Amino acid sequence: MIEIRTFRDLLRLFFIFFREFKLAVVATLVVVLLGAFLLPTSFESSARLLVKPGRDTNTLPIEVADRQSIVMPATQRDPILDEERMLTGRPISRQVAERYLEELANAPRPEGFLPTVKYYVGQAVSGAIELVRGFFQLLGLAEEQTPVDRLATKLEDKFSVTHAPGSSVMEIRFRWSDPAVAQSVVQSWVDLYLEERTRALGRRSLYDFYLNQSEASSAEILKLKQELTAGLDELGAIGMEAHLQNLSERINQLRTDRFNTRRLISSTEGSLATLDQQIKSLPAEISTSREVALNPVQQDLLRMLNGKRAERQDLLRTFTENAPPVKSIDETIASLEAMVKAEADTLQVSQNRAPNPIAERLRSNFMDQQSDLARLKAQLIRQEEQLNILEEERVKALSVEPELARLQRELTAAEKNFALYDESLEKARIDRELDNSRISNIAMIEQATFNPSRVFPKSLLMLVLALPLSILVGFLAIYFCYLLDQRIHDGGRFADKFGVPLWTTLPEVSGDPTQNSAFLAALYRLYGLLPLDQVGERGLVFGLTSARRGEGVSFIIGHLRRLLEERGYKVRVGDAPAQSGEIVLLDASALLSSPESFVNLRRADLVALVVEAQQSNIPTVAHAIGVLNTAFNKVDGVIINRRRFEVPDRVLRVIAKVRGAV
Repeated sequence: MIEIRTFRDLLRLFFIFFREFKLAVVATLVVVLLGAFLLPTSFESSARLLVKPGRDTNTLPIEVADRQSIVMPATQRDPILDEERMLTGRPISRQVAERYLEELANAPRPEGFLPTVKYYVGQAVSGAIELVRGFFQLLGLAEEQTPVDRLATKLEDKFSVTHAPGSSVMEIRFRWSDPAVAQSVVQSWVDLYLEERTRALGRRSLYDFYLNQSEASSAEILKLKQELTAGLDELGAIGMEAHLQNLSERINQLRTDRFNTRRLISSTEGSLATLDQQIKSLPAEISTSREVALNPVQQDLLRMLNGKRAERQDLLRTFTENAPPVKSIDETIASLEAMVKAEADTLQVSQNRAPNPIAERLRSNFMDQQSDLARLKAQLIRQEEQLNILEEERVKALSVEPELARLQRELTAAEKNFALYDESLEKARIDRELDNSRISNIAMIEQATFNPSRVFPKSLLMLVLALPLSILVGFLAIYFCYLLDQRIHDGGRFADKFGVPLWTTLPEVSGDPTQNSAFLAALYRLYGLLPLDQVGERGLVFGLTSARRGEGVSFIIGHLRRLLEERGYKVRVGDAPAQSGEIVLLDASALLSSPESFVNLRRADLVALVVEAQQSNIPTVAHAIGVLNTAFNKVDGVIINRRRFEVPDRVLRVIAKVRGAV
């Protein structure tokens, strides 16, 4: 744990891990130098093939190739990818491997000392590899492979073919340890590819295939047309869709007519009921003329009434109105008046009668509507019969419609396929003639090149970059060591890390510590943190402890005791309680391995943990602080001992000179 705040801290970090830096630099430098001289060389040979557009590059199926309105161009595969896959296929690589093994067997042994040594070393290594491979095959950990298969796999790994997007040029590259062999392999590979491609794409049987398919499609079309015609003849139609539409229109029209007929029947029946009521309410005959005379009975009664009235007037001359004769005649007058009122004034003497013309007209209308009602009912029956017949025909048509629709779809597809097969038949004939003439759409625009300059390793570049790369790796090693280092180098971030205040940091001294100003300043800082006000009243017990032995507890106690005595305090080192005016310094080192340290620290007023720089690590210190907090519920402070400033003096002097010059 080191805090990086200034450039001097970076220098400290560099010199802290200077050993690791040197090891990383030396190791990287050795690896790069050995690689520059000992890595197997690799040479590259290249060639270029032009794939001319033609029917050979058309990879779409026949049913889709002629339907450009359906297939989007973005969905079409790049035909050159298929050429690349054929070029890198195992059959061609195997033939190249067989040819290479034949040439290698007939090749003479290399001449010269170094080539001879490399040859025999290679033979020995190959023999050892064969023994190891045989052992693994015996154990069942590897499968048995022929030398040709192994060489073909190796050639495929070294062989690559690419093309730029949208380009029709295939770029072939092959890497090998010998430039002449690389050129020979590329040339053999291309030649074998062209031969195999011409042989594999020979479409002598394609013409016969399209011819047979065209004839089969023609026979299928004839068969489907016969079946479709038989089904339509059974229905008496020329087309299923038109027949169903005609039936639907006729059924809809009949249903409309039936509805209108039922409505007319209902209205006619209502009209007949109304006419019948009107006819019954009218008289059958009416009088055309009649003769009227006065009623003779009424006239006789009036004459008698007038006589009685005259007789009453005569009686009133003699009698009063209440006299019996007058009352008797009044009763007679009243009886006659009632009889007169009961009789009619006139009497019909004669009349002429005739049939009622309105009733006759209504009867005529009634009979007409009855005939219309009978006609409408007969019409409704005919409509019902026709509707039933049409619905039966429609049900029959719908029952056979799926089969006829299937036949129609198959007929349409067969006609399209026949057209495509017929067109492809002509293309196949042209392709067959091209194959017979050995005409290909692959052209070699660049022969296999002979390139004597190596592509790997770049020894000169590796030698130039060896030192910078080694230094960079060294700095990376310093960075990783900084990340992985758990040691405590100084007190930076100590309080934030452990939650315990850092009292002082004592530097490492080589001579007399009393002559070192930095050491004395750090010791006086510790002296200033002690609560010396309570020494006169009850004394002070100051306990110093450490996680392990050898961290400088006794050293700090000795120098602190001398400083306190110089300042006039009575100081004692031990474990007895402090008296008034006395300071007791407790030595409780090796806290984690000495149980007596816990007993001594129980009487301490202050507890300080001593941590040796570059020796103590974060887990140990954290564990010690946790133990102290658990046992005494406090750790008053931490003292960093033997802090080293790793930057050499000569480096500091150089930096000082540079600053002075600036």
